[in-house]
Amino acid sequence: MLLASVLIAAALANPQEAKLQALLPEVFAKSAAHYRAIDAAATPLMDKGDVMEAVPHGDKPHGERRVPHGWNAKTGKLDMRSIYWWTSGHFPGSLWYLYEATGDGFFKDRATVWTEFIAPNSKVSDNHDVGFIMYCSFGNARRLLNTGKYDALLLETAESLSKRFSPDLGVIRSWGAIDEKDNFLVIPDNMMNLELLEWAAKNGERGTGNGERGNAKRFDDIARSHSVKTMEHHFRADGGTYHVLNYDQRPGFLGAVQEIRRGQGLSCETAWSRGQSWAIYGYTMMYRETKEPAFLEFAQKVSDFAMNHPNMPADGVPYWDFGAPGEERDSSAASIMASGLLELSTFVPGDKGAKYRAFAVKQLLSLCSDEYFAKPGENGDWLLKHGVGHKPAGSEIDTPLDYGDYYFLEALLRFRALQPGS
Repeated sequence: MLLASVLIAAALANPQEAKLQALLPEVFAKSAAHYRAIDAAATPLMDKGDVMEAVPHGDKPHGERRVPHGWNAKTGKLDMRSIYWWTSGHFPGSLWYLYEATGDGFFKDRATVWTEFIAPNSKVSDNHDVGFIMYCSFGNARRLLNTGKYDALLLETAESLSKRFSPDLGVIRSWGAIDEKDNFLVIPDNMMNLELLEWAAKNGERGTGNGERGNAKRFDDIARSHSVKTMEHHFRADGGTYHVLNYDQRPGFLGAVQEIRRGQGLSCETAWSRGQSWAIYGYTMMYRETKEPAFLEFAQKVSDFAMNHPNMPADGVPYWDFGAPGEERDSSAASIMASGLLELSTFVPGDKGAKYRAFAVKQLLSLCSDEYFAKPGENGDWLLKHGVGHKPAGSEIDTPLDYGDYYFLEALLRFRALQPGS
Protein backbone atom coordinates (compact mmCIF):
# COMPACT_ATOMS: atom_id res chain seq x y z
CA MET A 1 0.00 0.00 0.00
CA LEU A 2 2.84 2.39 0.82
CA LEU A 3 4.50 1.86 -2.57
CA ALA A 4 1.17 2.35 -4.34
CA SER A 5 0.65 5.59 -2.46
CA VAL A 6 4.11 6.80 -3.45
CA LEU A 7 3.47 6.00 -7.12
CA ILE A 8 0.09 7.70 -7.08
CA ALA A 9 1.61 10.78 -5.48
CA ALA A 10 4.38 10.83 -8.08
CA ALA A 11 1.82 10.55 -10.89
CA LEU A 12 -0.22 13.44 -9.50
CA ALA A 13 2.94 15.54 -9.13
CA ASN A 14 4.11 14.83 -12.68
CA PRO A 15 1.25 13.86 -14.99
CA GLN A 16 3.43 13.94 -18.12
CA GLU A 17 5.79 11.34 -16.69
CA ALA A 18 2.84 9.25 -15.57
CA LYS A 19 1.41 9.42 -19.09
CA LEU A 20 4.68 8.30 -20.66
CA GLN A 21 5.16 5.55 -18.11
CA ALA A 22 1.67 4.22 -18.89
CA LEU A 23 2.51 4.18 -22.61
CA LEU A 24 5.74 2.18 -22.29
CA PRO A 25 4.32 -1.38 -22.42
CA GLU A 26 2.29 -0.60 -25.55
CA VAL A 27 5.11 1.27 -27.28
CA PHE A 28 7.62 -1.49 -26.59
CA ALA A 29 5.16 -4.15 -27.78
CA LYS A 30 4.45 -2.26 -30.99
CA SER A 31 8.16 -1.61 -31.53
CA ALA A 32 8.87 -5.31 -31.12
CA ALA A 33 6.27 -6.16 -33.76
CA HIS A 34 7.75 -3.59 -36.15
CA TYR A 35 11.26 -4.96 -35.76
CA ARG A 36 10.14 -8.55 -36.18
CA ALA A 37 8.76 -7.48 -39.55
CA ILE A 38 11.96 -5.66 -40.54
CA ASP A 39 14.07 -8.64 -39.51
CA ALA A 40 11.88 -11.00 -41.54
CA ALA A 41 12.16 -8.79 -44.63
CA ALA A 42 15.89 -8.17 -44.24
CA THR A 43 17.15 -11.66 -43.42
CA PRO A 44 16.83 -13.02 -46.99
CA LEU A 45 18.74 -9.96 -48.22
CA MET A 46 21.72 -10.16 -45.86
CA ASP A 47 24.00 -11.51 -48.58
CA LYS A 48 22.35 -9.95 -51.64
CA GLY A 49 24.54 -7.36 -53.30
CA ASP A 50 21.92 -6.06 -55.71
CA VAL A 51 19.93 -4.19 -53.04
CA MET A 52 22.75 -1.88 -51.98
CA GLU A 53 22.02 1.81 -52.50
CA ALA A 54 25.29 3.27 -51.23
CA VAL A 55 28.75 2.30 -50.11
CA PRO A 56 30.38 5.13 -48.14
CA HIS A 57 34.03 4.22 -48.51
CA GLY A 58 35.20 3.43 -52.00
CA ASP A 59 38.45 1.83 -50.90
CA LYS A 60 36.64 -1.12 -49.32
CA PRO A 61 35.54 -4.22 -51.21
CA HIS A 62 31.78 -4.02 -51.70
CA GLY A 63 31.36 -7.60 -50.63
CA GLU A 64 27.90 -9.05 -50.15
CA ARG A 65 27.02 -8.24 -46.55
CA ARG A 66 24.07 -5.86 -46.05
CA VAL A 67 22.27 -4.49 -43.00
CA PRO A 68 18.85 -2.76 -42.83
CA HIS A 69 19.24 1.00 -42.92
CA GLY A 70 15.89 2.50 -43.84
CA TRP A 71 13.04 2.57 -46.31
CA ASN A 72 12.93 3.71 -49.92
CA ALA A 73 9.46 5.12 -50.38
CA LYS A 74 10.00 5.54 -54.14
CA THR A 75 10.66 1.85 -54.72
CA GLY A 76 8.66 0.53 -51.78
CA LYS A 77 11.67 -1.55 -50.74
CA LEU A 78 13.79 -1.94 -47.65
CA ASP A 79 16.98 0.08 -47.91
CA MET A 80 19.88 -2.28 -47.23
CA ARG A 81 23.40 -0.87 -46.89
CA SER A 82 26.88 -2.28 -46.71
CA ILE A 83 28.03 -3.43 -43.29
CA TYR A 84 30.60 -0.63 -43.61
CA TRP A 85 27.92 2.04 -43.83
CA TRP A 86 28.11 4.34 -40.82
CA THR A 87 24.75 3.27 -39.37
CA SER A 88 25.23 -0.49 -39.64
CA GLY A 89 25.41 -0.89 -35.85
CA HIS A 90 22.08 0.76 -35.15
CA PHE A 91 19.76 -2.01 -36.36
CA PRO A 92 21.54 -4.66 -34.26
CA GLY A 93 21.62 -2.17 -31.40
CA SER A 94 17.86 -1.64 -31.61
CA LEU A 95 17.36 -5.38 -31.46
CA TRP A 96 19.42 -5.44 -28.26
CA TYR A 97 17.31 -2.66 -26.80
CA LEU A 98 14.14 -4.56 -27.66
CA TYR A 99 15.56 -7.60 -25.89
CA GLU A 100 16.23 -5.37 -22.87
CA ALA A 101 12.76 -3.86 -23.09
CA THR A 102 10.79 -7.08 -23.53
CA GLY A 103 12.96 -9.96 -22.32
CA ASP A 104 11.97 -11.82 -25.49
CA GLY A 105 14.70 -14.29 -26.44
CA PHE A 106 13.87 -13.81 -30.11
CA PHE A 107 15.51 -10.40 -30.01
CA LYS A 108 18.59 -11.72 -28.21
CA ASP A 109 19.03 -14.37 -30.90
CA ARG A 110 18.48 -12.01 -33.84
CA ALA A 111 20.59 -9.27 -32.28
CA THR A 112 23.44 -11.75 -31.89
CA VAL A 113 23.21 -12.77 -35.55
CA TRP A 114 23.18 -9.22 -36.89
CA THR A 115 25.86 -8.04 -34.45
CA GLU A 116 28.33 -10.74 -35.33
CA PHE A 117 27.55 -10.11 -39.00
CA ILE A 118 29.23 -6.68 -38.87
CA ALA A 119 32.37 -7.80 -36.99
CA PRO A 120 34.79 -6.92 -39.85
CA ASN A 121 34.41 -3.25 -38.89
CA SER A 122 36.83 -3.78 -36.01
CA LYS A 123 39.70 -3.48 -38.47
CA VAL A 124 38.44 -0.35 -40.25
CA SER A 125 40.45 2.83 -39.78
CA ASP A 126 39.33 4.98 -42.73
CA ASN A 127 36.48 6.67 -40.85
CA HIS A 128 35.45 7.68 -37.33
CA ASP A 129 32.10 5.87 -37.42
CA VAL A 130 33.49 2.54 -36.23
CA GLY A 131 32.71 3.71 -32.70
CA PHE A 132 29.04 4.05 -33.62
CA ILE A 133 29.04 0.80 -35.54
CA MET A 134 30.71 -1.43 -32.99
CA TYR A 135 29.69 0.06 -29.65
CA CYS A 136 25.97 0.31 -30.45
CA SER A 137 26.04 -3.36 -31.42
CA PHE A 138 28.85 -5.23 -29.63
CA GLY A 139 28.84 -2.81 -26.70
CA ASN A 140 25.20 -3.53 -25.97
CA ALA A 141 25.76 -7.24 -26.53
CA ARG A 142 28.55 -7.24 -23.95
CA ARG A 143 26.44 -5.32 -21.44
CA LEU A 144 23.24 -7.33 -21.78
CA LEU A 145 24.86 -10.74 -22.03
CA ASN A 146 27.39 -9.92 -19.31
CA THR A 147 30.13 -11.48 -21.37
CA GLY A 148 33.72 -10.70 -22.26
CA LYS A 149 33.36 -12.61 -25.51
CA TYR A 150 33.50 -9.45 -27.60
CA ASP A 151 36.13 -7.54 -25.68
CA ALA A 152 38.94 -8.28 -28.11
CA LEU A 153 36.87 -6.99 -31.03
CA LEU A 154 35.98 -3.81 -29.19
CA LEU A 155 39.59 -3.19 -28.20
CA GLU A 156 40.69 -3.79 -31.77
CA THR A 157 38.10 -1.26 -32.89
CA ALA A 158 39.44 1.27 -30.38
CA GLU A 159 42.90 0.77 -31.83
CA SER A 160 41.54 1.29 -35.34
CA LEU A 161 39.74 4.49 -34.35
CA SER A 162 42.80 5.78 -32.53
CA LYS A 163 44.81 5.68 -35.75
CA ARG A 164 42.77 8.67 -36.87
CA PHE A 165 43.94 10.81 -33.95
CA SER A 166 46.47 13.55 -34.64
CA PRO A 167 48.66 14.30 -31.61
CA ASP A 168 49.66 17.56 -33.30
CA LEU A 169 46.07 18.77 -33.63
CA GLY A 170 44.61 16.97 -30.63
CA VAL A 171 41.55 15.72 -32.51
CA ILE A 172 40.33 12.64 -34.35
CA ARG A 173 39.88 13.04 -38.08
CA SER A 174 36.26 12.35 -38.99
CA TRP A 175 36.48 12.01 -42.76
CA GLY A 176 39.27 11.44 -45.25
CA ALA A 177 42.41 9.37 -45.44
CA ILE A 178 44.63 9.30 -42.37
CA ASP A 179 47.55 10.84 -44.25
CA GLU A 180 45.61 13.48 -46.21
CA LYS A 181 47.47 16.80 -46.06
CA ASP A 182 45.08 19.36 -47.55
CA ASN A 183 42.12 18.72 -45.29
CA PHE A 184 41.54 17.55 -41.73
CA LEU A 185 37.78 17.41 -41.32
CA VAL A 186 36.04 17.08 -37.95
CA ILE A 187 32.29 16.98 -37.19
CA PRO A 188 30.34 17.01 -33.88
CA ASP A 189 29.05 13.51 -34.66
CA ASN A 190 32.53 12.34 -33.71
CA MET A 191 31.77 12.97 -30.03
CA MET A 192 29.58 9.86 -30.09
CA ASN A 193 32.48 7.59 -30.96
CA LEU A 194 34.44 8.55 -27.86
CA GLU A 195 32.36 6.25 -25.65
CA LEU A 196 34.15 3.29 -27.22
CA LEU A 197 37.52 4.83 -26.34
CA GLU A 198 36.46 5.44 -22.75
CA TRP A 199 35.30 1.84 -22.48
CA ALA A 200 38.63 0.66 -23.91
CA ALA A 201 40.55 2.84 -21.45
CA LYS A 202 38.78 1.10 -18.57
CA ASN A 203 38.82 -2.41 -19.99
CA GLY A 204 42.03 -2.61 -21.98
CA GLU A 205 45.38 -3.96 -20.94
CA ARG A 206 46.60 -2.94 -17.50
CA GLY A 207 50.23 -2.88 -18.54
CA THR A 208 52.67 -2.83 -15.63
CA GLY A 209 50.65 -4.81 -13.11
CA ASN A 210 51.23 -2.24 -10.36
CA GLY A 211 47.85 -0.59 -10.63
CA GLU A 212 48.63 1.59 -13.64
CA ARG A 213 46.51 1.25 -16.73
CA GLY A 214 49.47 1.23 -19.03
CA ASN A 215 48.81 1.61 -22.74
CA ALA A 216 45.03 1.64 -22.38
CA LYS A 217 45.16 5.06 -20.72
CA ARG A 218 45.96 6.66 -24.06
CA PHE A 219 42.39 5.93 -25.20
CA ASP A 220 41.14 8.20 -22.42
CA ASP A 221 43.80 10.79 -23.29
CA ILE A 222 42.62 10.82 -26.90
CA ALA A 223 38.94 11.10 -25.96
CA ARG A 224 39.60 13.95 -23.53
CA SER A 225 41.79 15.81 -25.98
CA HIS A 226 39.26 15.53 -28.78
CA SER A 227 36.48 16.70 -26.47
CA VAL A 228 38.43 19.74 -25.29
CA LYS A 229 39.54 20.81 -28.77
CA THR A 230 36.04 20.34 -30.14
CA MET A 231 34.65 22.38 -27.26
CA GLU A 232 37.14 25.17 -28.03
CA HIS A 233 36.58 25.41 -31.78
CA HIS A 234 33.35 23.77 -32.85
CA PHE A 235 30.78 26.02 -31.19
CA ARG A 236 29.71 29.62 -31.35
CA ALA A 237 29.54 31.75 -28.22
CA ASP A 238 25.84 30.99 -27.79
CA GLY A 239 26.47 27.23 -27.77
CA GLY A 240 25.32 26.52 -31.31
CA THR A 241 27.44 24.10 -33.28
CA TYR A 242 29.13 24.25 -36.64
CA HIS A 243 28.93 21.03 -38.60
CA VAL A 244 32.26 20.69 -40.42
CA LEU A 245 35.57 22.23 -39.42
CA ASN A 246 38.72 21.91 -41.50
CA TYR A 247 41.86 22.10 -39.35
CA ASP A 248 45.15 23.42 -40.71
CA GLN A 249 48.10 21.01 -40.70
CA ARG A 250 50.77 23.42 -41.99
CA PRO A 251 53.71 24.37 -39.77
CA GLY A 252 53.05 27.78 -38.30
CA PHE A 253 49.28 27.33 -38.64
CA LEU A 254 49.03 23.96 -36.91
CA GLY A 255 45.65 23.43 -35.27
CA ALA A 256 44.03 26.59 -36.59
CA VAL A 257 40.60 26.30 -38.22
CA GLN A 258 41.22 27.06 -41.87
CA GLU A 259 37.65 26.56 -43.06
CA ILE A 260 34.07 26.14 -41.84
CA ARG A 261 31.73 24.08 -44.01
CA ARG A 262 27.98 23.94 -43.64
CA GLY A 263 27.93 20.16 -44.13
CA GLN A 264 24.42 18.87 -43.47
CA GLY A 265 23.17 22.16 -42.07
CA LEU A 266 21.41 25.09 -43.68
CA SER A 267 24.43 27.37 -43.50
CA CYS A 268 27.71 27.87 -41.68
CA GLU A 269 26.05 30.22 -39.20
CA THR A 270 23.01 28.17 -38.23
CA ALA A 271 22.91 25.06 -36.06
CA TRP A 272 22.09 21.74 -37.70
CA SER A 273 19.76 20.17 -35.16
CA ARG A 274 21.13 16.64 -35.17
CA GLY A 275 24.66 17.97 -34.76
CA GLN A 276 23.45 19.90 -31.72
CA SER A 277 21.93 16.69 -30.36
CA TRP A 278 25.19 14.80 -30.90
CA ALA A 279 26.90 17.47 -28.80
CA ILE A 280 24.31 17.27 -26.00
CA TYR A 281 24.64 13.51 -25.84
CA GLY A 282 28.40 13.42 -26.36
CA TYR A 283 29.42 15.89 -23.66
CA THR A 284 26.99 14.35 -21.19
CA MET A 285 28.54 10.95 -21.89
CA MET A 286 32.06 12.35 -21.51
CA TYR A 287 31.14 13.77 -18.11
CA ARG A 288 29.77 10.39 -17.07
CA GLU A 289 33.00 8.70 -18.12
CA THR A 290 35.53 11.25 -16.82
CA LYS A 291 33.70 13.33 -14.18
CA GLU A 292 35.40 16.36 -15.71
CA PRO A 293 33.34 19.41 -14.59
CA ALA A 294 34.04 21.32 -17.82
CA PHE A 295 32.21 18.65 -19.81
CA LEU A 296 29.15 18.84 -17.57
CA GLU A 297 29.10 22.61 -17.81
CA PHE A 298 29.38 22.45 -21.58
CA ALA A 299 26.69 19.77 -21.89
CA GLN A 300 24.35 22.21 -20.16
CA LYS A 301 25.36 25.06 -22.44
CA VAL A 302 24.63 23.17 -25.66
CA SER A 303 21.41 21.78 -24.16
CA ASP A 304 20.21 25.21 -23.12
CA PHE A 305 20.86 26.51 -26.64
CA ALA A 306 18.57 23.86 -28.12
CA MET A 307 15.83 23.88 -25.50
CA ASN A 308 15.55 27.67 -25.40
CA HIS A 309 15.99 28.36 -29.11
CA PRO A 310 13.19 30.61 -30.40
CA ASN A 311 12.69 28.23 -33.32
CA MET A 312 12.25 25.11 -31.18
CA PRO A 313 8.71 23.85 -31.85
CA ALA A 314 6.31 23.46 -28.96
CA ASP A 315 6.36 19.66 -29.17
CA GLY A 316 10.16 19.52 -28.75
CA VAL A 317 10.87 17.92 -32.13
CA PRO A 318 13.26 20.36 -33.83
CA TYR A 319 13.33 21.46 -37.42
CA TRP A 320 16.17 19.83 -39.32
CA ASP A 321 18.15 23.03 -38.75
CA PHE A 322 17.46 25.62 -36.08
CA GLY A 323 17.72 28.25 -38.79
CA ALA A 324 14.99 26.64 -40.91
CA PRO A 325 11.69 27.23 -39.09
CA GLY A 326 8.67 25.87 -40.90
CA GLU A 327 10.67 23.28 -42.81
CA GLU A 328 10.93 19.54 -42.12
CA ARG A 329 11.26 18.26 -38.58
CA ASP A 330 13.97 15.75 -37.67
CA SER A 331 12.67 13.07 -35.34
CA SER A 332 16.16 11.59 -35.05
CA ALA A 333 17.47 14.85 -33.58
CA ALA A 334 14.68 14.71 -30.99
CA SER A 335 15.35 11.09 -30.01
CA ILE A 336 19.09 11.67 -29.59
CA MET A 337 18.45 14.85 -27.62
CA ALA A 338 15.90 13.16 -25.36
CA SER A 339 18.28 10.36 -24.52
CA GLY A 340 21.08 12.82 -23.75
CA LEU A 341 18.86 15.09 -21.67
CA LEU A 342 17.57 12.23 -19.56
CA GLU A 343 21.10 11.26 -18.63
CA LEU A 344 22.09 14.90 -18.13
CA SER A 345 19.19 15.34 -15.71
CA THR A 346 20.76 12.75 -13.41
CA PHE A 347 23.94 14.83 -13.12
CA VAL A 348 22.35 18.27 -12.64
CA PRO A 349 20.55 18.81 -9.32
CA GLY A 350 17.50 20.87 -8.54
CA ASP A 351 15.18 22.71 -10.88
CA LYS A 352 17.59 22.77 -13.80
CA GLY A 353 17.97 19.01 -13.85
CA ALA A 354 14.21 18.69 -13.58
CA LYS A 355 13.82 20.95 -16.64
CA TYR A 356 16.11 18.71 -18.70
CA ARG A 357 14.11 15.67 -17.68
CA ALA A 358 10.76 17.35 -18.36
CA PHE A 359 11.87 18.47 -21.81
CA ALA A 360 12.99 14.95 -22.68
CA VAL A 361 9.66 13.55 -21.48
CA LYS A 362 7.84 16.05 -23.69
CA GLN A 363 9.93 14.97 -26.66
CA LEU A 364 9.26 11.29 -26.02
CA LEU A 365 5.54 11.84 -25.67
CA SER A 366 5.60 13.59 -29.04
CA LEU A 367 7.59 10.78 -30.64
CA CYS A 368 5.17 8.20 -29.21
CA SER A 369 2.21 10.01 -30.77
CA ASP A 370 0.59 9.15 -34.09
CA GLU A 371 2.30 12.18 -35.60
CA TYR A 372 5.70 10.51 -35.37
CA PHE A 373 5.24 6.84 -34.43
CA ALA A 374 4.37 4.76 -37.46
CA LYS A 375 1.45 2.37 -37.67
CA PRO A 376 2.11 -1.31 -38.50
CA GLY A 377 2.93 -1.81 -42.16
CA GLU A 378 3.72 1.84 -42.93
CA ASN A 379 7.11 3.58 -42.92
CA GLY A 380 8.75 0.31 -43.95
CA ASP A 381 7.93 -0.85 -40.39
CA TRP A 382 10.54 1.51 -38.92
CA LEU A 383 9.34 3.22 -35.78
CA LEU A 384 9.76 6.95 -36.30
CA LYS A 385 8.52 9.00 -39.21
CA HIS A 386 9.82 12.42 -40.23
CA GLY A 387 13.57 12.04 -40.07
CA VAL A 388 15.95 14.16 -42.17
CA GLY A 389 19.32 12.74 -43.17
CA HIS A 390 21.10 15.24 -45.43
CA LYS A 391 18.76 17.85 -46.84
CA PRO A 392 21.39 19.96 -48.67
CA ALA A 393 22.32 16.83 -50.64
CA GLY A 394 18.66 15.93 -51.22
CA SER A 395 19.16 12.69 -49.31
CA GLU A 396 16.72 11.06 -46.86
CA ILE A 397 14.23 13.87 -46.35
CA ASP A 398 11.10 13.19 -44.28
CA THR A 399 11.86 9.50 -43.91
CA PRO A 400 12.62 6.89 -41.27
CA LEU A 401 16.20 6.73 -40.01
CA ASP A 402 17.59 3.67 -38.23
CA TYR A 403 19.55 5.75 -35.74
CA GLY A 404 16.39 7.71 -34.90
CA ASP A 405 14.79 4.44 -33.83
CA TYR A 406 17.89 3.38 -31.89
CA TYR A 407 18.08 6.49 -29.70
CA PHE A 408 14.29 6.56 -29.31
CA LEU A 409 14.38 3.07 -27.79
CA GLU A 410 17.41 3.99 -25.69
CA ALA A 411 15.65 7.10 -24.38
CA LEU A 412 12.55 5.10 -23.45
CA LEU A 413 14.71 2.59 -21.58
CA ARG A 414 16.54 5.39 -19.78
CA PHE A 415 13.20 6.90 -18.80
CA ARG A 416 11.96 3.53 -17.54
CA ALA A 417 15.09 3.09 -15.45
CA LEU A 418 14.42 6.42 -13.72
CA GLN A 419 10.97 5.38 -12.53
CA PRO A 420 10.34 4.34 -8.90
CA GLY A 421 10.73 0.61 -8.41
CA SER A 422 12.84 0.09 -11.53
